[in-house]
Amino acid sequence: MPLLTIIDAELAFGLHPLLDRASLTVRAGDRIGLIGRNGTGKSSLLNAIAGRIELDDGEIKRKDGLSIALVEQEPELPPAATLRASLALRGRLETYSDGHDERERWRIEARLIEYMHRLGLDEAADPAALSGGERKRGALALAFALTPSLMLLDEPTNHLDIDGITRVEELLAKQTSIVITHDRAFLDRVTTRIVELDRGLLRSYPGNYSAWEARRAVELSAEQTAARKFDRFWQQEEAWIRRGIEARRTRNAGRVERLERLRRARIARRETIGRVKLSIDAGERSGKLVAELTDVSKRFDDNVIVDKLSMRILRGDRIGLVGPNGAGKTTLLRLMLGTLAPDQGTVRVGTNVQVAYFDQMRDALDPESTLAETISPGSDWIEIGTERKHVMTYLGDFLFSPQRAEALVKTLSGGERNRLLLARLFARPANLLVLDEPTNDLDIESLEL
Repeated sequence: MPLLTIIDAELAFGLHPLLDRASLTVRAGDRIGLIGRNGTGKSSLLNAIAGRIELDDGEIKRKDGLSIALVEQEPELPPAATLRASLALRGRLETYSDGHDERERWRIEARLIEYMHRLGLDEAADPAALSGGERKRGALALAFALTPSLMLLDEPTNHLDIDGITRVEELLAKQTSIVITHDRAFLDRVTTRIVELDRGLLRSYPGNYSAWEARRAVELSAEQTAARKFDRFWQQEEAWIRRGIEARRTRNAGRVERLERLRRARIARRETIGRVKLSIDAGERSGKLVAELTDVSKRFDDNVIVDKLSMRILRGDRIGLVGPNGAGKTTLLRLMLGTLAPDQGTVRVGTNVQVAYFDQMRDALDPESTLAETISPGSDWIEIGTERKHVMTYLGDFLFSPQRAEALVKTLSGGERNRLLLARLFARPANLLVLDEPTNDLDIESLEL
């Protein structure tokens, strides 16, 4: 018997349809990679499966006794003195009371401690001081400790270091799961089938991402060929009806009815989404020296971030900054940019350096502003280098429709927020790009670009 069956699911937010009579069956042992463009409704689907939101229509049938654990894109940890206590609150472990439940609580807490250690977490850490990756690993540790029948993971590799991703892959090997991720290597190593959410429908493909990619390319080509043939025939029939005289004859009534069906079918057809178009304003040419750090030291209490670091960044450098979660990579970026003062040493920023900073926690976006206001406050036009564009056209380059451009930032999915932040960054003159986890939540097409 299936663990879960979705039947003719429909879901929309305002005029934005996400699910359009979508159906899916999940069986024990499935490791499903749920893929699709940003904003298509993948996170909403997971929330519906978990029972956090209701469908507009359709049904989700769950097997009796089915337990589900959901780890969101940006999991929230309740305030508590320690990470272990915070995760216990998140898992509502404090609600276990009678003898049987008390024993189960102790078993879950024992597993929680085990998974925290396996994911490299300190039980006594202050949850308020954790990095994005540490919070994510904490939520994942709790999800595995709960041993659910079905695990739902929304971008589990976001913020994780390479070691953390490897450990999550190992833990998922025997776990029935639905995973949203745009990490193609992760999908290839973890999944047993791919489910694509495309224009409101769910399509299932056996195998991993690489197998899906080859098969889907053939399908899309056939779909585009069929659409072109349909459009040619429809246009011929429209030309015929405009001639009028023949169409008025009784024996042509069937042809007129067929044209009406063609019109309805053309209106109902949902087109594939295009690709992102990037135009970057490179700003003024900077000096040869971009930044220089001399004997820079920084610590927070007993946690040493850098100790007597000296380095130079020159024009044309492309630097990848790697390290485990919590090591201080974001702090080091802020030291380099001069937005955080070192405890010792000096930081010198070069001449004519114009910085575009893509930050890990997306603090730069006002949730109450519209997309258009975010890109071009107080104006309908935007200057990209020597080119002048209407803000709606510019947002269209980043796959935002005119209707979406008037929506509030708080209504966007994680991937759409990242696309909006990229759109805003690239709209401003900059000769130094500082990207802190730029690939989080972006769809695969945007990542390739």
